[in-house]
Amino acid sequence: MASSFLCLSLLFISLSTADGFMEYYVWRCDFNSTELKDIDFTASSYYNKIKYTQFSSSVGKFVGFTEFGVKQADYWNKDQAQMAGWRAQKETYCQHNIGIWYSNPLSKSVKPYVRLHSTAPLSSHHPAMLVCRVYDFYPSKIKVSWLRDGQEVTSDVTSTEEMADGDWYYQTHSHLEYTPRSGEKISCVVEHASLDKPLITDWDPSSSMPESERNKLAIGASGLILGLILSLAGFIYYRRKARGRILVPTN
Repeated sequence: MASSFLCLSLLFISLSTADGFMEYYVWRCDFNSTELKDIDFTASSYYNKIKYTQFSSSVGKFVGFTEFGVKQADYWNKDQAQMAGWRAQKETYCQHNIGIWYSNPLSKSVKPYVRLHSTAPLSSHHPAMLVCRVYDFYPSKIKVSWLRDGQEVTSDVTSTEEMADGDWYYQTHSHLEYTPRSGEKISCVVEHASLDKPLITDWDPSSSMPESERNKLAIGASGLILGLILSLAGFIYYRRKARGRILVPTN
């Protein structure tokens, strides 16, 4: 399957009384297959929308994010029996249910389609920029990256969040600013739950020319063709007129 993660969450909410404060807990299973090694279980605690602790199976302990959260995480981490139970949730909670969870989104997923073209760069740091536009995919979780001569590009890349189209589908856009090199190969790589393998779209400079440049080229080509047609028509007319003439020698 694609290496992009699917995520299933379970929300527990606890409301306080008159003061209106709210505390809630979110359990998540992030996974890209049903294999135990590919699963990450997290349990996060929030108070008034602020996350104060989180347990992650990849870390193996609680981490605090506020002053109170740090103290609470330290207290929980010292309870070895409780920690053994939390570490077991990756298998007992996530892996036990992922078979059902995994089949549902995959059966309802929609493959994205990709458009790759060049445009004016956002800054003067590089003379060129490519845009990888990804449309009409579901679910929203997706990963878009760039390859340059087979190596992943990690700098001068900016991407938008997944945006809802209003028809259950999503779109996202990734920008790569770069300095062109002769003979190089640049590709946009899309990973999504609907794909068995990453969708790789190679940049074709001839099809990626900016629209303004394509318009100039089209106008120039049209003018050249029109000029050739007029020249040919004039030549044919001249030849026909010449055949109808009778040349009279002069002394």
